Amino acid sequence: MAVGKGGGGGGQCSKSEADSGFLGLRPTSVDPALRRRRRGPRNKKRGWRRLAQEPLGLEVDQFLEDVRLQERTSGGLISEAPDEKLFFVDTGSKNEELNKKRTKGPKKSLLLKKPLRIDLILENTSKVPAPKDVLAHQVPNARKLKRKQQLWERLAKQGELPREARRAQARLLNPPAARAKPGPQDTVERPFYDLWVKDNPLDRPLERQDPFFLEQTKKKGVKRPQHLHTKPSQAPAVEVTPAGASYNPSFEDHQTLLRAAHEVELRRQKAAEQLERRLAPPASEQAATQESAFQEMCQGLLEESDGEGEPGEGQDEGPEAGGDWAARAEASPTAVRPASAEKKTEQRRRREKAARMLRVQQAAVRAARLRHQEVFRLRGIKAQVARRLAELARQRERRQARRLAEADRPRRLGRLKYQDPDIDVQLSSELSDSLRTLKPEGNILRDRFKSFQRRNMIEPRERAKFKRKYKVKLVEKRAFREIQL
Repeated sequence: MAVGKGGGGGGQCSKSEADSGFLGLRPTSVDPALRRRRRGPRNKKRGWRRLAQEPLGLEVDQFLEDVRLQERTSGGLISEAPDEKLFFVDTGSKNEELNKKRTKGPKKSLLLKKPLRIDLILENTSKVPAPKDVLAHQVPNARKLKRKQQLWERLAKQGELPREARRAQARLLNPPAARAKPGPQDTVERPFYDLWVKDNPLDRPLERQDPFFLEQTKKKGVKRPQHLHTKPSQAPAVEVTPAGASYNPSFEDHQTLLRAAHEVELRRQKAAEQLERRLAPPASEQAATQESAFQEMCQGLLEESDGEGEPGEGQDEGPEAGGDWAARAEASPTAVRPASAEKKTEQRRRREKAARMLRVQQAAVRAARLRHQEVFRLRGIKAQVARRLAELARQRERRQARRLAEADRPRRLGRLKYQDPDIDVQLSSELSDSLRTLKPEGNILRDRFKSFQRRNMIEPRERAKFKRKYKVKLVEKRAFREIQL
């Protein structure tokens, strides 16, 4: 639509002209706002947007949308479609005669052939063909396969065939012999053997083979260690609850269970009291005051000052101290000799060497004499060895008995120590005379968890404590603060 068509002449005007409210005096007058040219680059995206908002751009968009709609509905532009596609000849009289001649049977066949409404809705009504999928027509390694085909075509002209073709021809010339299926008589004649015996026929080819060959090639299983065949604890997996914890127990059984629970509680209370006694301050100690704390801090300071205040006494006694040192040096036989001692002579060195050799010879003679005397002490040595062996045997038996006694006890597997669970017991006043009003005691999940710990299958654990990593910040909302004010 041209810009010059607007104004007061009564012609068609654009939406921007109608909204501007400009009234021209002449039919050809134009709004100055529309006449103003907008400057800016048109090859940028913002230039495209401005062009799309202008009247010419709106008309172009409407035209293109109309063209796309015609292509979707009719498969092309209606103006270019032939007359046979747009119009048809009405032959109503013949259709009425055909409808009269139709019987009941053909109507059902026509109804069966008529598509359903849901199929018509889901049917693609667009006349625009789907874009060609290029990836669907591509063949992986097409160039390589094409070159390979060309190569075999050239080789076929020379009389050479591919490996597959040569193998097929060889099979045609020498067909493989048909294998006879084993019959029932063959199965009966087959020898039977025990699968788990040592002389198994399946294991005979593996005898006297290299262990590395058996592990790597034959995939021999890893030998299981011995401790995997033994249980970690000899304690039973499920322990029978005492008779006093059953429904409607006898008086003796219930009192026995109450006594056991009472002893456990007494031990727990005794341990708590012992801990309090150890942590409590001594009774004779009084509370520290400011004066006693000051005296403790000043202890030892006065004695050190007294010793340091008499420096002259030690200096005045210098000569006397020197004389005393000389007298002590003369009196003591092990006094340190001065550096200017006399040098040993050669004769003295020979005498000392001969004395050393003599001592060595005397020690060797003494050792030989003792070894000779040991022969006459064989009876005493045998008795001593027997006593030692008996002592070792007794120690071994004690260790074995201790191990057997500790076999049923839980071991120390982690940093925590195993603690026995509380005994599930009800007081005499809590016992019910009816199974309907019986109060359940204990928890089966907790019981199984404690059983795993008691049998050394898992380490004793404690419930994880929640610790917040950040500090909670309390904020008062503005709306609530305004209400308070």
